[in-house]
Amino acid sequence: MSQARIPPTSTADGDASDDRLLRSTVDALTQGFAVFDGNRCLQAWNERFFDLLDLPSDLRRRDLALADLFRSLAERGDFGPGNAEESAVRELERLFMPPDPAHFQLIPGGRVVERQLAPMTSGGFVVTLTDATDRRRAELQLLESEERYALASAGANDGLWDWNLATNRLYLSPRWKAMLALAEEDVGDEPSEWMDRVHPDDIERLSALLESHLGGHTPHFECEHRVRGTDDVYFWVVARGLAVRDGLGRATRIAGSLTDITDRKNQEARALHNALHDPLTQLPNRALFLDRVAQAMARARRAGKTSFAVLSLDLDRFKLVNDSLGHHRGDDLLIAVGARLTDLVGPGQTVARQGGDEFAVLIEEVAGPVEARALAERLLAELGKPLAVDGRQLVVTGSVGLTLYESAYERAEDMMRDAELAMYRAKSLGKARAELFHPSLHSHALHLLTLENDLRLAIGRKELLLFFQPVVSLKTGRIAGFESLVRWRHPRRGLLGPGEFITLAEETGLIGEIGAWVLEEACRCMRNWQGRYPSEPPLTVSVNLSIRQFNQIDLVTEIVETLARSGWRPGKLKLELTETALMQNATRAAHILTQLKAAGIGVSLDDFGTGYSSLSYLHALPFDTLKIDKAFVSGMSHERSKLEIVRAILLLAHNLKMDVVAEGVETIEQLAQLRALDCEYAQGYLFAPPLDAEAADKLLFESRKW
Repeated sequence: MSQARIPPTSTADGDASDDRLLRSTVDALTQGFAVFDGNRCLQAWNERFFDLLDLPSDLRRRDLALADLFRSLAERGDFGPGNAEESAVRELERLFMPPDPAHFQLIPGGRVVERQLAPMTSGGFVVTLTDATDRRRAELQLLESEERYALASAGANDGLWDWNLATNRLYLSPRWKAMLALAEEDVGDEPSEWMDRVHPDDIERLSALLESHLGGHTPHFECEHRVRGTDDVYFWVVARGLAVRDGLGRATRIAGSLTDITDRKNQEARALHNALHDPLTQLPNRALFLDRVAQAMARARRAGKTSFAVLSLDLDRFKLVNDSLGHHRGDDLLIAVGARLTDLVGPGQTVARQGGDEFAVLIEEVAGPVEARALAERLLAELGKPLAVDGRQLVVTGSVGLTLYESAYERAEDMMRDAELAMYRAKSLGKARAELFHPSLHSHALHLLTLENDLRLAIGRKELLLFFQPVVSLKTGRIAGFESLVRWRHPRRGLLGPGEFITLAEETGLIGEIGAWVLEEACRCMRNWQGRYPSEPPLTVSVNLSIRQFNQIDLVTEIVETLARSGWRPGKLKLELTETALMQNATRAAHILTQLKAAGIGVSLDDFGTGYSSLSYLHALPFDTLKIDKAFVSGMSHERSKLEIVRAILLLAHNLKMDVVAEGVETIEQLAQLRALDCEYAQGYLFAPPLDAEAADKLLFESRKW
């Protein structure tokens, strides 16, 4: 810094020393310094004064008029474009003239300069200039930051809060209050304005999370909770915040935001409800029901006693409602059943829809099996009362299986499984009844599962065998053909008859593959035997068709193709059908039978007389043969009524131009009676039991001698 321009006031040595000290002091100042006399002329200054004003050196002289100084500043245009020079000078004079001591900020060369005036008794004054550029920039940045914060706060959807921990005062933004529909004047700055509105179930968790962050254990604070607004309405919010700490790491304040998440929580609640409830009846679904059972099991373990029951209920013949009234009415019925069950079991119990027409009920506090069965019987009795569905009075029945909790149960799924097994048992015993689970049902189910797996493997391993029972002509005494019967050589259980696995094969769908194999193998064997042991007429072979096979869409095509591959004659194949398979859909049955007849394939009605509706359809269906069930044949010798039934069947068949095969012939007396009644064919142990292919071949060879 250049030396200050301060004129000497005395020539004495002491005064000169004081003068030097004064100049040294003024030179050390970071401020600009200037003295003007009563005529507004410059008398003393330091170089910092002119440096701050960024004025040329030719102005730095004594007796410089203040007006010249102002004019020089005005000529540079530092006070804004468009200001005339004279008006600028007058403005500067007004601002610089005493007695106004107020601060004024000049901006020469982009700098911010703060001035102070100190009037003197002589009429002059002292001007002090301070460079305030950095301070002003900081003030402007702070102002900008505050404006930005104010804009963000006003425009944000979140409420803002600022908690001064030292004063225990809480600032809540207008948006914070508006989110809860609270009036501005109704909310003070006490922390209780927030905390007292928190839901009682959430306050403990909120406090714990807040204390954890203030204690420095978590990097930030965040908590979802409910907070009460006007009219005691609770809103779901998420509070987030960050603490400000001193040099020792202690929290001095914490500020953050509050976001309304009520809509999201409602959506989550709806999604959770939909995930755990049946969309049709709004009852708990299987997942929620199993969870309730698991909770009941946990309570029972703690109590150390059997205390609840699980019921599985399936409506009987519900498909008939859908088929006759439509699925919409079926849905209405399911809703009505669910409502009735809920009313019957009362509060505190759980009724669930498992799917389809199957429901489940959790009954807690059941004393034992007698009470549980009585409850199930009462449910069935009430369920059997008429239900109003779309103006109709519908009566439905159900089959119920139930199981009681025992300590051996480890999973809810196990209890549900056993209740369902008992329900299936109830259905098999005639429906519209309740059955209590017994361990033997589980053993039986496990047996069926093992048998099913073995049966699936048996087809690939070629464990299935075809047996043949001869059908004998009662007129000639010779073999007229065979009925083919499938057997299973089980690797552990030995040779199994069809009664051991055919029903299972039908339930699992394996019957289609088994039936196709039986048909192909029977035709192949018959072609070989006819070639080796020619007869006239040629041998016939009967193959049983199951209900599932008969309902195949491509049944006729598949049979014709199998005959073509084997080379066996269509006219010598007879398909045996039961009344049950035919009566399920008599119209379709007539159509299929007509197609089979057109292809030259014979059709036999098996077990005739054991059904209840065949006589009404018999005249309309193109059968070739009736087979009299062995129950009638075996009783002919000692029951007159059965003899008359056989006589009537033969008379009916002959009038309809059909042949008759009597099954189960075991005695000479039965044979004589059938011959006397003019029966065409018979089969049974009197002639031969079912034989494997090798034994049947041998029988054919020997029969040439008959």
